Amino acid sequence: MSKYLLGMVLIRILSGTLEITAALIMYRLNSLEKALLVNSTLALVGPFVLITTTALGLVGVADKLSYSKLLWIIAGLTCLFIGIFKR
Repeated sequence: MSKYLLGMVLIRILSGTLEITAALIMYRLNSLEKALLVNSTLALVGPFVLITTTALGLVGVADKLSYSKLLWIIAGLTCLFIGIFKR
């Protein structure tokens, strides 16, 4: 298994574990206001996971892609991040 793929898998497992843990915390707190706080905190993790796993994947396939395809991927990711972070 590629070290980049392994890194992506481990980050996604960690992310999923955080999601389940947050759900259990929300259930245990039994308060809508506190659940919103936990959910908001968890929402900060999502973009970081996306950026990290995408970066690892791109590094892993960068030597197999042409420069034009790599530019298209970067342009697409830029549009995605603008859509996520722009209010």
